[in-house]
Amino acid sequence: MLYHHLRIHQIFGANTNVGKTVITTALCRAAANKSAVKATGKATDIATPTVFYLKPVSTGPRDEADDIHARRFGGPMKDAIATRCLYQFDEPISPHLAAALRAHKAPTDIELIKKISGYIEGVAKTVPSHTNASLFMETAGGVHSPAPSGTTQAEAYRPLRLPTILIGDSNLGGISSTISAYESLILRGYDVESLLIFKEDYYRNWEYLTKWFADRNRGTVGTKVHVSILERPPARHSDPTHDHQMMEGYYATVCDSTTGSNPLEASLEHLESRHEARIRNLESMPRRTMEHIWWPFVQHGMVKDDKDVTVMDSAHNDFFSVFSTPLKDTTTNTRHEHSSLIKPSFDGSASWWTQCVGHANSSVTLAAAYAAGRYGHVIFPTATQEPALTLAETLLKDGPGRGWAERVFFSDNGSTGMEVALKMALRASNLRHGAGRAGSVPKNEVGVIGLKGSYHGDTIGTMDACEGGVYNTVVDWYRGRGFWFDVPTVSFQNGYIRISGPDTLLTTSKPRKTGPVGWPEEFSSLAEVYDVERRLHSPLAKAYSQNIRETLERLILEQRLAFGALVIEPLVMGAGGMLFVDPLFHRVLIDVVRSSEDLFSHGTKLQKSAPRGEWKGLPVIFDEVFAGLYRLGTLTSSTILKTHPDISVHAKTLTGGLLPLSVTLASKSIFEAFKSNEKVDALLHGHSYTAHPVGCSVANEALNMMERMRSSGEWDVARGRWGLPPVAKGDGTTPEIWSFWTPSFARELSDLPIVEEVMTLGTVLTFRLQDLSGGQ
Repeated sequence: MLYHHLRIHQIFGANTNVGKTVITTALCRAAANKSAVKATGKATDIATPTVFYLKPVSTGPRDEADDIHARRFGGPMKDAIATRCLYQFDEPISPHLAAALRAHKAPTDIELIKKISGYIEGVAKTVPSHTNASLFMETAGGVHSPAPSGTTQAEAYRPLRLPTILIGDSNLGGISSTISAYESLILRGYDVESLLIFKEDYYRNWEYLTKWFADRNRGTVGTKVHVSILERPPARHSDPTHDHQMMEGYYATVCDSTTGSNPLEASLEHLESRHEARIRNLESMPRRTMEHIWWPFVQHGMVKDDKDVTVMDSAHNDFFSVFSTPLKDTTTNTRHEHSSLIKPSFDGSASWWTQCVGHANSSVTLAAAYAAGRYGHVIFPTATQEPALTLAETLLKDGPGRGWAERVFFSDNGSTGMEVALKMALRASNLRHGAGRAGSVPKNEVGVIGLKGSYHGDTIGTMDACEGGVYNTVVDWYRGRGFWFDVPTVSFQNGYIRISGPDTLLTTSKPRKTGPVGWPEEFSSLAEVYDVERRLHSPLAKAYSQNIRETLERLILEQRLAFGALVIEPLVMGAGGMLFVDPLFHRVLIDVVRSSEDLFSHGTKLQKSAPRGEWKGLPVIFDEVFAGLYRLGTLTSSTILKTHPDISVHAKTLTGGLLPLSVTLASKSIFEAFKSNEKVDALLHGHSYTAHPVGCSVANEALNMMERMRSSGEWDVARGRWGLPPVAKGDGTTPEIWSFWTPSFARELSDLPIVEEVMTLGTVLTFRLQDLSGGQ
C-alpha cells in the first residue's frame, strides 16, 4: 500500500519492553506538530486528523492499552491524532495465547491483513489529497512475537510489506537482539528505513549500533537505515498523577521542538524523503527499463509507452505488488488520488510456471541464506557437498527417478538440462546402433522423434530437437533434426470430455488390424481417460500403434533417416499452447519405439545389446521441466503413463520458484555410455556454477515442502471433489487424476458459447476462446 498523500510506517520492536509504544507515541506527536506547522505556519491545533496511530493487536487491560496511551499523550495537537486498535485481548500475554482464551475463533492472518488494509484504505479516502498525512502501525512485542493465529508477526504482516521502523534494544544483550531483528526483517523483504533507540550510557548499545548501521549502509541490501537516538523516558512512578506529569514533560521535551536538531524531527524528515524517493523511483522505472533492458520473448517495437511496463515493487504468495499511477476519472478528467499506487496482481502463470510454494516464501529464503552462509559457491567436479548429494539421493530414492534412474547431472535451467539429455541419449544410441547407420547417415545428421508443438528450450540443440516454429525458425543456425508426430488432445468441449486429433493419426497404408475408430472419442471422466493400462487394449491404441510403426518404417527404411532419441513433454505441452496430449498416445508411442529395435539398428547386429531391463529401440527422454514435481498433481508423469523414461529433466518448481537450477536424471545404461578410461569419452558439459549449494539447498527445502503438502492432507479437499480418497488411504499405484478446479466447473466453463475447450489437471487450468469475428 502506497499513497502520495499518506505515509505509512510499520513499527517493529527488536524485543519486548524496548519502548516501542513510547517511541511510536513520540513519533505521532512530533508528526502532528510538524503537520500543524506546515499547514498554519505555527504549532497550533488543526481541525482534522493528519496523524493516525494503528495498533492491530493489543493485549492487557483496556485502560492501559497502547492506543489509549498514544491518545493520552498527544500533546497540544492531540486532536490531529486519530488512534485505533483492531483487536483487543484482556489478558496481558502473547496474542496467540490471549486469543486462545477467547470463546470465539482468533482472526486468521488473512482476516487480520484485510482488516488492516481496510482501515488504511479508509484513512486514505478521508485525508485530503493535498495533505501530507502519516500513519504509524505499532506491532506487539518483538519481530517474531506471534500474531493471534500463532504465525510470527514478521510473517503475518509480510503481505503488506510496509516501510519499517525498528525500535532498537538499549538493554543488556540489545545489540544482538537488534541486529537479529533487523536481519530477520531483511530476509523477508522489509525495507527498514529507520532505527530509533534510547540512549543508555552504561551499555551504550546506541553507540555500537550507530557504527554498525553506518557500515551496513555502504552496501546495497535494503534501504539506508537512519539512526536516531532518544533520551530515555523517566522511570514509572507509583503515583498515577505524578507519573502522567513526568511523561508529559518527557514528550514535550523530545517531541515539541521543531528546531531541526530534534532527533525525532530528523527521523521524520528522513522518512518523508524516503517516501518521496520511493515514489519517484517507481515512477521512473518504466522509462529507465525501456532504455536499458533487453527482455526475453518480447518484441520491443511493440512496447510503446510507460504503461506497457509492469513495475513490480515486490511479490508474496500468489500475488505481485504492482505499481501504477492512479486512473483518471473520465467524467472529471481528474485522477483518483486517494487510491493506492501499489495494488495486488494475481500471478496467473506462476511466473512462467516456476512458483509452487509462493513468492518470497521464508522457508526457501532461509534455505538459500543458510547455504550461502555455509558455502557460497564451491567447485563441483570430483568434489561433493551436502546440499547437492542430498538432492541427488532424494530425486533417485524418493523422487521422480525412483525405480529407474541411477545418476543425477546438474545444470542451470530447463533448456540446458535438455541439452544434456540430448547429448546423453545420442551417445548411448550411437554406441548401440551406430554400425547400422555407418556409411549412410553421418553421426551429426541423426535426428530425434518428437511431437508437433513441442518446446524444449532456446539453446541451439534444443531448438533443433523441435519442429520449426515461432521460437526457432528465425534463428540463423536452426536446422530441425527429426520427425514430429501430430498429436491427439484431451479436453472438455461443450460439457463433454473428448479426445480428438488430426485424421493423419488414424491413417494406415495397410489394412487396419482393428475395428473402425474416429474423432472425437468421448469419456465419462478424466480418470477414464488417464487409465492408460486399461485403454492399451482399445481399438484406438491399436490404431495409434499401427500408424506410428508404419510412419517409422517409411522414415527409416524408405527415406533412410536415422534417429537417436524419442523426446516428449509427457501429458502436456506447455509453451506449445497448453496442449494436453492423449496419454494413451504417449504410452503407445513409447512402446512402439522401444519395440522397434529392428528399425533403428537397420538390420545389423547391434554393437552393444541391451541389458535386461534396459532400454531398447531408442532412449526415451521425458522433458518434465513444466509438468513434473506436482504441477499436474502427481510427482511424475510416469505414475500415469505406467512406464518410465531413460532420461528425464526437471527444473522450474524444483527450487520452489526462487533460483535457477535443473537436473537431468539418467538410467545406468545411459551413464555407462560415457564411462571409460579416456577423458574424451566423458560427458564434457557443465557450467561454473554447476550444483551450486544455494540452489541445491533451496531445492531440498522446496521438495520437502511439496511432500509435506501432499502427505498432510492439504490437497485432500480438492482431491475429494474428483472422487479420490485422502492421500494417507491411497495405494500409491493408482493414477491420481485431480485438479484444484472441480469437474463441474470445467464442464460448465466449457459449455459457455464463447469457450472452445477447457482442460485442467493439478494446478493447471487452460481454456481457449472462440474468435467471434470468425474462425477460432
